[in-house]
Amino acid sequence: MSTRLSTRLPGVALAACAVLLAACGSSNNTTSGGSGGSSSSSESKVASIASEVPGSIASKGTLTVAADASYPPNEFFGSDGKTVIGMDADLAKALGEVMGLKVDVVNATFDSILPGLASGKYDLGMSSFTDTKKREETVDFVTYFNAGTSFFVKASGGPAINSLDDLCGHKVSVEKGTTQQDDATAQDGKCKSAGKPGVDVQVYPDQNGANQALSSGRADVSMADSPVADYQVKQSGGQFKISGQPYGAAPYGIAIPKGNGMSKPLLDALKQLISDGTYKSILDTWGIADGAISNPQVNGAQS
Repeated sequence: MSTRLSTRLPGVALAACAVLLAACGSSNNTTSGGSGGSSSSSESKVASIASEVPGSIASKGTLTVAADASYPPNEFFGSDGKTVIGMDADLAKALGEVMGLKVDVVNATFDSILPGLASGKYDLGMSSFTDTKKREETVDFVTYFNAGTSFFVKASGGPAINSLDDLCGHKVSVEKGTTQQDDATAQDGKCKSAGKPGVDVQVYPDQNGANQALSSGRADVSMADSPVADYQVKQSGGQFKISGQPYGAAPYGIAIPKGNGMSKPLLDALKQLISDGTYKSILDTWGIADGAISNPQVNGAQS
């Protein structure tokens, strides 16, 4: 699935920082403050859906939602360098309103979010998680978006990467804990088994580090979810370009502690947002409506 950003994304006062492809805030600092994005929601509590929220969560009144704020336009820091904004933050806030809950979106490194759900540190993870069978062993998901993986390279002198097979002999930068890390690592073995040079997989704590590796020449190619790769190219001032077409379109899922009772209210709240147009409005705001879905599911992994 190809996701192309057709308009300049609103609310991106950190554009100068994005051009350098570096974080405007430390992704090791857990920060909060709600969504803070440009998309506004007029949602109100739906009593029938709010009644489905487990008592232990309803009594708190607030959902703590973890996101790795290095993955624009899905989740990233606003101009204040600490507020998490983006598609996931806006959608989390709208879902909370339908369920009668406040939402606190906090920054966390991507690979720490699922363990944080298991330990009770976070109530939800909304950070562009691909819903996979492997991840479903430890968390539940409610699907809400479709995205593939894109390759991006330097616009001048970058290699032609049209498929995973083309990664043989190249240095590839990826974010830790992502499906891109899994794919590049698996491809390394395939290249070597075919008698070709392997893939030098460079793993970074967040996407900013992967982007910087490409910018500095430490990596030949970087990989990210298609809307994120498109955003990086758009904001690079001509430094980067997409190479080839996206592959492996799969659903994003809202990550939920296994069997804690939140799957149904979240699914119903998301269906409400789809029905009343709020969901599409949020995706339109961030220029990623190509990834919209119409039939969210609980644990809808394809592989």
